[in-house]
Amino acid sequence: MNYGYNYNIDLPEDVPTILNQDFWVLEDIGPEILSSINEPVKFSASTWIFVKSGECVADINLINHEIKSPALVTVENSQILQPKYISADFKASILVMSKRFRDNLFLFMSNMPLYTIMSRHSVAKIQTDTLPQIDSFFEQCQRIIADKENPYRSQAFLFELTSFIFRTVYKWFEPYKDEVMTNQGRMSDQFLILAQKHFKQQRFLDFYAQKLEVTPKHLSRTLKSQTGYTAVEWIERFVILEAKVLLKSSNLNIQQISDELNFPSQSFFGKYFKKLTGMSPKEFRNS
Repeated sequence: MNYGYNYNIDLPEDVPTILNQDFWVLEDIGPEILSSINEPVKFSASTWIFVKSGECVADINLINHEIKSPALVTVENSQILQPKYISADFKASILVMSKRFRDNLFLFMSNMPLYTIMSRHSVAKIQTDTLPQIDSFFEQCQRIIADKENPYRSQAFLFELTSFIFRTVYKWFEPYKDEVMTNQGRMSDQFLILAQKHFKQQRFLDFYAQKLEVTPKHLSRTLKSQTGYTAVEWIERFVILEAKVLLKSSNLNIQQISDELNFPSQSFFGKYFKKLTGMSPKEFRNS
């Protein structure tokens, strides 16, 4: 089903054009660009946020992060961001990548431990002595973007970003290089990936337990010990977060949202939503 989102972020007017490009950069933005977000926002492109000063608190795909500068924040395509607090001295630069561009980057890095580490950590601390290298990288990005006569700008940018990752970004993830993943940790990661992919169609625990070849009880107990939420609670959180995004940021009516989330009826969806949020979908949309 195709539907449109209403943008409540103070971005340039040509947002649809930006999102059709392979890459886009914006430097030295202030707190106002995030302060205007009052509800969860679903990202339609991979986004790297280089936080240069200040601090913020935000949920990224339901995980709460306290972010203090300097730091790199990565929000992948289809993940949901909800800022909770932004300091007045917040300043950041942003890099946005299309799915096609992100897939090409994946081909370079998919078999490297660094890619796995970066995928597991949405927030990484930046060493202060590498800040000039970020500025240099963005200056080079702007030169590539400005060279409109170059038919290979996308390729040039891909190699520039890849080089930047192997020269500088890897240093920010060095603290995690010896990270040992327990079987329980791997199971939790695998479940969250599956839940994000299938929560619209599969809300029963048996489906995920079969995929992971464990019992539902073991899966739920593991998730609770690793994350603080049971497996069912995670599924419910994904469903409700997506419902909130659709109610606040799409042009779908409530029946269409119910269909999009694979509920048997609008009435069933309404009861489910109210049970978990304390208000009806209509009340939430109008709040």
